[in-house]
Amino acid sequence: QVQLAESGGGSVQAGGSLRLSCAASGSTYSSYCTGWFRQAPGKEREGVAFIDRDGSTSYADSVKGRFTVSRDNAKNTLYLQMNSLKPEDTAMYYCAVRGSPAMTAIQALRVPWWLYKYWGQGTQVTVSS
Repeated sequence: QVQLAESGGGSVQAGGSLRLSCAASGSTYSSYCTGWFRQAPGKEREGVAFIDRDGSTSYADSVKGRFTVSRDNAKNTLYLQMNSLKPEDTAMYYCAVRGSPAMTAIQALRVPWWLYKYWGQGTQVTVSS
């Protein structure tokens, strides 16, 4: 019902910026709380940033103040602006939609990744020092 496709990843030096995009089809982001997750090799997948149906956002402490999640409802596209990148930000980044039940961005911070139903294929972000 929801198809997601990430893009915008790449290699960047520490302190640089990237903007990730996640294009959706089959539904609209405005109807769901949507999240950005990341996973580094050998590490657990973790939630990074979330935006709910009302446009409210939330962030993991590790990225707060550096990353900004936004949404373009007309284009049905989700974005993650990543500034002041650090080597520890290196990971595969995924966008995801839980589908149900509805939740706020604040609530999403405590929901584990495996409860999300729809996932993109991921885009790699590599940050070098």
